[in-house]
Amino acid sequence: MNTNNTGRRDFVKKSLTGTIAMTAGLSLAASFLNFSDAAAEETTLSGDATASNEKEFRMGVIGPAELSLATSQIAVTKATNKNAKEFAGFELAEALAVTGVLKDLGTAVPPMDAKAKATLMKIKNTPAGPEFDKVYIAAQLENHEFLRDLASSYISKGKLAGAAENQGRHLATLSLAVFKEHVAITHRILTELGGK
Repeated sequence: MNTNNTGRRDFVKKSLTGTIAMTAGLSLAASFLNFSDAAAEETTLSGDATASNEKEFRMGVIGPAELSLATSQIAVTKATNKNAKEFAGFELAEALAVTGVLKDLGTAVPPMDAKAKATLMKIKNTPAGPEFDKVYIAAQLENHEFLRDLASSYISKGKLAGAAENQGRHLATLSLAVFKEHVAITHRILTELGGK
């Protein structure tokens, strides 16, 4: 990995972390001022990559982030390809941060749908080795394509009123760059592994 990509990745991570922290503070303040709902309602993972407001965006991100967290916890020990293993480490750190912030904002974690459960079971049951690496990276590619589309959908709705909506849009805008980058990285790794 060259130093320009490493520097860019570090910059994006620091920017995302700062934005998440800022979003958490402003969203929490907005909730005290009744700009946002007091608690997120529980939903299932629908697979619908659309969001019309900040709450729908948070609810759309939390499920895939939880799945990414669970699968990456497995992959950091089972991945054998150096690029898959490196991605799993980065993804685990990101998923821990994102799920932590979303939970602090009162975002309910929806139960896993059948597709997410099947993905998690497949990753758990695939032995370490080249096939595991393909299965894990393919799942991450699909997850990040969903998140990319979700962020794009929310941003395309235009500016909505309220502090929580402004911060939600900021988070979605910054996240979109990371989601696009992760789609490209996982696609490249999967191609190198002989998948897709």
